[in-house]
Amino acid sequence: MLIERRLHAGIRDGSITVMFRRWRRRQVTPGNVYRTAAGRVIVESVNEVSPERIRHADAVAAGYRAVEEALADLQGDESDPVYLVRLRHVDEPDPREVLANDTGLSTSDVEEIAARLAKLDRTSTRGPWTDETLDIIRRRPAIRAGDLAEDLGRELLTFKVDVRKLKNLGLTISLEKGYRLSPRGETYLRLR
Repeated sequence: MLIERRLHAGIRDGSITVMFRRWRRRQVTPGNVYRTAAGRVIVESVNEVSPERIRHADAVAAGYRAVEEALADLQGDESDPVYLVRLRHVDEPDPREVLANDTGLSTSDVEEIAARLAKLDRTSTRGPWTDETLDIIRRRPAIRAGDLAEDLGRELLTFKVDVRKLKNLGLTISLEKGYRLSPRGETYLRLR
């Protein structure tokens, strides 16, 4: 979920609890936690709302002084419905970060990670990719994703999707530029 930079601090401190979005169809699900540039947020509710029924209190909760400001700031096709999204910042560690820092891998943990990587390789339409991806990230930390993908003869977007799969297993960490192995990833490679 994309959140404008001007809202980040307000979401983090709890002063922004509403967002208005114009979408062709709903893009978020109540109860789900989303990773955003403002941090992790949980969507508490999402409802279609007629622009003329937007309340002043909701406009203020979205960071506007008036309903008219909120309406003027809406992006997208005017024929698309407007959604009122209630959300709040999740002030807990990201489970992926906790997992990435867990280096206490047992033999069964190593076997489970290996099995999950093998499944990713088996189900990939391009063939095995996990070992070469972990290896290039290990050898070339903090190198642009585009450069890594090019070195592997990979398309950038699918490479990034694959690295995200490794991140979900706690094996890699995204940096401002490129990636590095997580402590868990380093431990896994050493123990396997």
